[in-house]
Amino acid sequence: MSEFDKENKYLRAKKKVAAIKKFYTSLLSYVVFISLLAALNYYIDEWSNPWFLWAAFGWGIAIVIQAFKAFEWLPFMGRNWEDKKIKEYMDKDDESTGNRWS
Repeated sequence: MSEFDKENKYLRAKKKVAAIKKFYTSLLSYVVFISLLAALNYYIDEWSNPWFLWAAFGWGIAIVIQAFKAFEWLPFMGRNWEDKKIKEYMDKDDESTGNRWS
């Protein structure tokens, strides 16, 4: 393995760890703020109108999407998919340029 490959691999791993760290930070913020909103909602009207759930739902969707990206749970978001698509388009381009004058 060349030095360039090692450095590239290191940078990808560092980027992945940063994304996971950012997810956990966002998750902690979500839990703290939604808990505060729920407490405020209970204090104001004892949950007769649970408006804090709207904030929990909206922000929760964003947290789930961030988790999918950070942990690469979506097959079309992963590096392998990108590499396959790049190779596919390069092969398609080679075929089209090779047969242009035939």
